[in-house]
Amino acid sequence: MTEDPARTALVRLVRDEGRRVLATLVRQLGDLPLAEDAVQDATLRALETWPRDGVPEQPRAWLTVTARRRAIDLLRREAARPGKEGLAVVPEDPPPPETVRDDLLRLIFVCCHPALAHETQVALALRTLCGLSVAEVGQALLVPEETMAKRLTRARQKIARAAIPYRVPADHELPDRLRGVLATVYLLFTEGYDPVGEVRPTLVDEAVRLTRLLRELMPGEPSVLGLLALELLTDSRREARRDAAGLPVLLADQDRSRWRGELIEEGVRLVGEGLRRSPGRPDPYVVQAAIAACHALAPTWADTDWGAVVSWYDVLLEVQDTPVVRLNRAAALAERDGPAAGLAAVDAVTGLERYPLRHAARAELLDRLGDHAAARAAYDAALALPQDPAQAAQLRRRRDRCDRTGA
Repeated sequence: MTEDPARTALVRLVRDEGRRVLATLVRQLGDLPLAEDAVQDATLRALETWPRDGVPEQPRAWLTVTARRRAIDLLRREAARPGKEGLAVVPEDPPPPETVRDDLLRLIFVCCHPALAHETQVALALRTLCGLSVAEVGQALLVPEETMAKRLTRARQKIARAAIPYRVPADHELPDRLRGVLATVYLLFTEGYDPVGEVRPTLVDEAVRLTRLLRELMPGEPSVLGLLALELLTDSRREARRDAAGLPVLLADQDRSRWRGELIEEGVRLVGEGLRRSPGRPDPYVVQAAIAACHALAPTWADTDWGAVVSWYDVLLEVQDTPVVRLNRAAALAERDGPAAGLAAVDAVTGLERYPLRHAARAELLDRLGDHAAARAAYDAALALPQDPAQAAQLRRRRDRCDRTGA
């Protein structure tokens, strides 16, 4: 069956640009549910007309205008109902001057309202404004899809009951919302840069763009410096993450000559600035960036300063003690002190029983210790859990290698 180019273009537009269309419309309307309905209707209209008329020269502008017109129609229809007069008022552009001028960034600040719990802020922003599915949001936050769907529904109900306005906060309110904004942008980055899944450059580039805007907005904020450094150091490895066949390449096996030196240089410089600006209690993003710098500055995997990496993880645990951080520290400990020490540390981590990479880490260490049967069982446990298809494919390859080793 031949692929329809107009439909393909629309799918790409909705995935990569739809969040900006929605963000612009929410700014204009001040009503998220209305904006979502209008964008959805405009998308269906495009599916009907683009195959016949061709893809517009500026598809995002076309979608924005069509969605806005649809929103006006919906408002007028509501206004025609008894007792609904005055609903058909649509705010005109441009909005009053504000510190946050980027549509997507301003709407992330809007979603991160202090009346909502931190994780709910992040989930709402990822789902609504960053274009991630409920399943992707759940995976990013280590929450089952069904649980995440209920959480998002409750969040929308709370917003409606409390009449929380969809407006950009005043300048003095921005710092109180920064934690949720940074978490949203970072998870947008990691969703685009899954360690073993498909790299989605548009998500990665958008996250870096938003973080650079945040740095302009808050130039001396250590957490912003740290997040930008972490993103740049990670992004420096983009071209080395896939082999000629398009399969993921682990960090230990990457061709480091393909790493982008200018991003590493900028990232390391930002780490230094972030550490200078947070001398007492280092910011978690700065510490994570320092760990990434240890890898970026090592000429080879064997040259990695694992003592420094473990020490930085110890610092990170003081400011961000999570099961994932403990798992990552265990992996670094295995490189410094051997697989037995690493396995003991992995087994001590709780709360990640449904996290595939915990089982994969156990499998790798068991294989290195020569317990191939237990390693295969651990790989099977990892493969039994929901995960990205590319991640599952890599785990199967590693299990098959374990089978050959233990044969």
